[in-house]
Amino acid sequence: MGWSERRATRDAHKLPADWEAQCNKAFLRLVHDIKEYDIPAELYVNTDQTNMVYAQGTKLTWAPMGSKQVGVIGTEDKRAVTLCVSVANSGVLLPFQAVYVGETYRSTPARTAPNYQATVNAGMTYEYGTRTSYWSNQRTMQRLVTDIIAPYFDAQKAKLGLPPDQKSIWQIDVWSVHRSAEFRSWMKKTYENILLHFVPGGCTGVFQACDVGIQRPLKHSLRRSYHRDVVDEVLEQLDAGKDVITVAKNVATLRDRTVTWIWEAYQKLNRPDLVKSVRTFHLRPGYCR
Repeated sequence: MGWSERRATRDAHKLPADWEAQCNKAFLRLVHDIKEYDIPAELYVNTDQTNMVYAQGTKLTWAPMGSKQVGVIGTEDKRAVTLCVSVANSGVLLPFQAVYVGETYRSTPARTAPNYQATVNAGMTYEYGTRTSYWSNQRTMQRLVTDIIAPYFDAQKAKLGLPPDQKSIWQIDVWSVHRSAEFRSWMKKTYENILLHFVPGGCTGVFQACDVGIQRPLKHSLRRSYHRDVVDEVLEQLDAGKDVITVAKNVATLRDRTVTWIWEAYQKLNRPDLVKSVRTFHLRPGYCR
């Protein structure tokens, strides 16, 4: 038939024309603060946000050989969760924050969901966004700092025998919520010892550790967990002798399943050697202890 297995197509990400200059400037700002405030690797954290879609389907299909544009059924399903993933330059994977669509905590996974308590014990948090969005906002970002980022920095200072006013660096991207006057003012007033650094716009693929090295194995783990749930669900129905096989698509069921997906991904990524192998902070050994 002249068909071959093809991957869904999309426009390639393009770096800014002056991306090297922007990254060099960001690098020099990092070097200045690390040297000026004597910041150890443990107190340098990078956070990135990524989508965790409910339908972790494949992006492969069959299409005529030579096709330039390939569409895949199911890829239009935009139901998702925002995962805020953070790593320290010392190789530590911080707990995740997950943000779900909704206006109350009833929109987050049930406490009875499998592995819920394990994730909470590990320091992970579940937040609601808005009625129409799962993207991080002012409230969820402030909760991220209060519940995860700041406690991590405080614990590391105590472990290293450093004073409470020791400076630390938190590197995030230049998303509108992050760079807003409201968020920056709140950070300066509430956590004056946490220095904000921004990844240059359009340069996350070359200057952000989480984007470059963590998100790929994270999403691979999420897909594997989702596919396992689907296989188990189908096999259970086949074993029961059902003639019509269905796969759960309702949000309530999938939302609770995300807890296990998150927990399994965290366990697979929580390895200092893995985190250190993907850091892209561009700092020579002399700059970070």
